[in-house]
Amino acid sequence: MRLTVSRKAHFNAAHRLFRKQWSQEMNQKVFGKCNNPNYHGHNYELIVHVTGEIDVETGFVMDLKHLSDLIELHVEEAFDHKNLNLDVPEFADLIPTAENIAVVIWKKMRKFIPQDKDLEVVLYETPRNFVSFKGEF
Repeated sequence: MRLTVSRKAHFNAAHRLFRKQWSQEMNQKVFGKCNNPNYHGHNYELIVHVTGEIDVETGFVMDLKHLSDLIELHVEEAFDHKNLNLDVPEFADLIPTAENIAVVIWKKMRKFIPQDKDLEVVLYETPRNFVSFKGEF
């Protein structure tokens, strides 16, 4: 029997959406207010879902305390109260859109989730704007 366990977390971060190769006019046309040269911030909400078989010995799909610790170490410590463009190496040459942030988080977490389990990252940039990534490249 496969089922999903989930852990919520949050972090606050600033970012700017722009392409270095584009003019300011083109960046403004495509990214609008999100292209503010002084950056802008979000209170991100994160949900990490792990799907797998229930372990017969523990009764867990995954120990949620362990999942919480992984999120804190690899996401919250890396992103919380940071400027994603300037402080997070993964975004040195990658636009920190919600889509790209979700993929980066998924890649960071995938290394620590057993391969027999599926992983999904849901990232809320605002209460009404969110993305979901299951690792399908």
